[in-house]
Amino acid sequence: MSTLFISDLHLCADRPQSKRSFFGFLEHEARNARALYILGDLFEYWVGDDDLDDPFNATVAAALARLVDSGVPAFLMHGNRDFVIGEDFARASGVSLLADPTLLDLHGQAVLLMHGDTLCTLDLEYQAFRREARSQAWIGRFLRQPLAERKARVEALRRTSEQEKRGKPAEIMDVEPAEVQATLRRHGYPMLIHGHTHRPARHLHTVDGHSCERWVLADWYQGGSYLACDESGCRALQLGAD
Repeated sequence: MSTLFISDLHLCADRPQSKRSFFGFLEHEARNARALYILGDLFEYWVGDDDLDDPFNATVAAALARLVDSGVPAFLMHGNRDFVIGEDFARASGVSLLADPTLLDLHGQAVLLMHGDTLCTLDLEYQAFRREARSQAWIGRFLRQPLAERKARVEALRRTSEQEKRGKPAEIMDVEPAEVQATLRRHGYPMLIHGHTHRPARHLHTVDGHSCERWVLADWYQGGSYLACDESGCRALQLGAD
């Protein structure tokens, strides 16, 4: 049995194919897993748990609940698009919320799980916004707004973000190598698994004489992909692969 890792699904009603791929993944590949870890950006955006009555959101929560009820534990880390997911969603879906970062023992291997956005330290503008938006004061003010206002605000933020991305050099939106090394050092030279950058790959880093593996998870815009890890190691797989 493998432990599975996914991230950056960016599920929304406007992308029915991503939803179908995710539901198929939960019914097939994930049903035989030891556990499932979702490392952020499950949704394109999340404006609060009071939006659970939305039919699309409710079907996603119900699909996760079926997986958990079948005996597969599922864990969810906040991403930069859905960081106000709270305990109501966790109860409805059966997932356990994970801190970012989380260090776990995986088949005797220390593994550090992150969404990955905190590694992109060259994007100073984003990091400044992240620090503000993750504060309890900012989140509290945001959640006190009417639901319709929150949705409109998020849509405006998304449009601004897309415009800003087009003007940024590609390296600014990738991880900063020195920050990766510092993170690996700080956590005892583990394997690192993260998403966010949408640049799936396997990297090897040498930090203070230690060889550290880093896996970057794929987004689900053009299909679906996941990382499967067992006692023999990890491998990136496309949906439907053996």
